[in-house]
Amino acid sequence: MFNSLLFGRRLALRAVTWQALAGLVVGAAFLFVGRREALAAAGGGFTLALGTALLSAQVFGRLVGGMAAFVRLLLGMALKWMVVVGGLVVILVQYKLPPLAAVTGLVAAYAVYPLAFRFKG
Repeated sequence: MFNSLLFGRRLALRAVTWQALAGLVVGAAFLFVGRREALAAAGGGFTLALGTALLSAQVFGRLVGGMAAFVRLLLGMALKWMVVVGGLVVILVQYKLPPLAAVTGLVAAYAVYPLAFRFKG
């Protein structure tokens, strides 16, 4: 039996894992530039991974009807973007970390997102 809710949860976990790994790899690569840059790059990647995890928890929390699923998707996307924008504000404004590194980590995490759906594992 094909359980779409379970399949969606596994796929979301794979996407979050790939995004967190991308943030870790980009952060490690920025260690050659400096510690603050590495923290900013890893923070950008992990911020997106956290947002995706919260979106997934909202969407795949329980089985609901069509309209309720759509509303949960919209709420989850709003939550994701609040976390991503809020995380970037904290990284850039509160901690005053380099913006180029933070955006690079964020873009790298977005770049691996389609790969998580392409490869089974």
